[in-house]
Amino acid sequence: MQEYETLIAFSVNVVFVLVVGWYLITNLQWYNYKLSRVVLKHHKVHWHIIYFLIPFIAYYTTGKFFTIFFIFALLPAIFIWHKGLDKKLVLTWRVKRFLILLVALTLFQDIICTLKESCATYGVFMPLAVAYIGSILIEKYLFAIYKKQAKNKLASIDGLEIICITGSYGKTSIKNFVAQILAHKFEVYATPRSVNTLGGVVADVNNNLPQSTQFYVSEAGAREVGDIYEITTFLEPQTVVVGRVGEAHIEYFKSLKNIIATKLEIMKSPRLKKAFIHTTVTDEPHEKVEFFGNEITNINATLEGIDFDMKLGDKTIHLHTDILGSFQAMNIAVAVKIAHYFGLSDEQIVKAVAKLEPVEHRLQKITAGGKIIIDDGFNGNIDGMLEAIRLCSLHDGAKVIVTPGLVESTQELNLKLIEAINKVFDTVIVTGSLNAALFNKHLQVKHKFILSDKSKLTDLLAKQTQAGDIILFANDAPNFI
Repeated sequence: MQEYETLIAFSVNVVFVLVVGWYLITNLQWYNYKLSRVVLKHHKVHWHIIYFLIPFIAYYTTGKFFTIFFIFALLPAIFIWHKGLDKKLVLTWRVKRFLILLVALTLFQDIICTLKESCATYGVFMPLAVAYIGSILIEKYLFAIYKKQAKNKLASIDGLEIICITGSYGKTSIKNFVAQILAHKFEVYATPRSVNTLGGVVADVNNNLPQSTQFYVSEAGAREVGDIYEITTFLEPQTVVVGRVGEAHIEYFKSLKNIIATKLEIMKSPRLKKAFIHTTVTDEPHEKVEFFGNEITNINATLEGIDFDMKLGDKTIHLHTDILGSFQAMNIAVAVKIAHYFGLSDEQIVKAVAKLEPVEHRLQKITAGGKIIIDDGFNGNIDGMLEAIRLCSLHDGAKVIVTPGLVESTQELNLKLIEAINKVFDTVIVTGSLNAALFNKHLQVKHKFILSDKSKLTDLLAKQTQAGDIILFANDAPNFI
C-alpha cells in the first residue's frame, strides 16, 4: 500500500510540475521570455493566481487531498484555459529544451527523494527555478553561436546593402513598400511578417536569407532601451529609416523622450551612409540625414486607394496606389525616396507604386459574401485606427467594427477612439476584457456587444451583418491581453 501511495505521489508531482512549467513557458513566450514582463506587465494577473499561485499553495497544504484537487480541478481547468487560447504555445526548440530540462530535473529530484525516503513531499519550486535559470544559460550560449553564424553569413554576401527600419508606427508597411519597389531593379529579401526582434532577425538571416540577395530589408522593434542598438550593431545597416514616433508602448518607456532616444539608437550603425528620419522625430541636422514627412500634397484617400503628389528631387511626381489609408502615403513616400536614392527612375517608381500589394492585416480590403471587410488587425496605434474609421465612414451601408480598443496605451486615447467610433458605426463588438468596461460605459451606438471569448465572434457576425455592410477588424489583440 505504501509503495502504491509513493508511486501515485511521484507521478502526480512529475505531471504537476510539467503542467505548471507549461503554463510558465507559455507566458514567457508571449512576453519575449522576460520573466519581469510576465510578472509585472501581464494583462490578466488573475490567471497567475488561478493557474500558478493557488495550485502551488495547494500542493504544500492539502497533503494527500492534492491528488484529488489536481485530477478533478487543476487538470480540467488548465485544459480549458489552453483550449480557449487564440495564441497557443509554439513548440520551438527553445520550449522543447526547457520542458526536457524541467522533466529531467523533476525526475532526478523525485528519484533521489524516493530512494533516500527523506522528503516529506516532492518539491515543485526547485525544478522550476533551476530549469528556468538553466534554460536562460543554455539559450544565451546557443544564441551567441547562432548570432555569430548569422553575422558570418551576412559578411559572406558580397556587396549586400542592408536597410533597417524602425519607428512606433508603420515599420512593417515601410519595409514591405521598400522591398516591393526595389524589387523592380534588384534582388531583394525582407524579413517576413512583423519579425523585428534580435532573435527573430538572427533566425531569419540563418534560415531564410538567400545568398543572391542584393538588398536585405529588416525592421527593428523595441520594448526597452537598448533593443534597437542590439539589432543595429548586429546588422550594421548602411541605410536606416526612423518613421513616425508616438506613445505606442508608453508603459514600457515611461516617456515619449525615452521612445525617441531608443528609436534613434539606429543611427549608431558603424556602416551608416544614409538615414531617412520623419520630421516629428528630430530636427537636428546631420550630414547623413534626409528628413521626410513634408513632401506630400494633394492626398485623396478613399476605399479605392490613394492618389497624391510628391516632391522628389527638383520635380513633383503623381502617384496612385490601391493601398488604403492616407497615412500610408507617408510610408510610401519614404520608400520612394529610398528607391530614388538607389537609382530607380521616376517612371520605374510610378509603376512600382501602382503595383504595390497591401500588407497583410493592415487595412487589407477583402470582399466576401457581398460584405466589405477591412482587416486592420495588426494596426494598434490611434492614428491608424482613426484613419480606418474615416475610410469606413465613406461607405453607404451599415458599419460594424470589431476591436479590443488600444492596447499598451492610455485611457485618454481610448476615449478619443470611442468618440470617433460613436460618430460612424452602427454596431460595435468589443473583444477582450482590457478596455471592456471603458467601452461599455462610453459607447453610444445602436448595437454593442462585449465578448470575453472570441470563439463566439463568427456566429455573432453571421447574425448581425448582411450583404452591403462594411466590417472593420481593428487591432486584433490576442486573448491573453
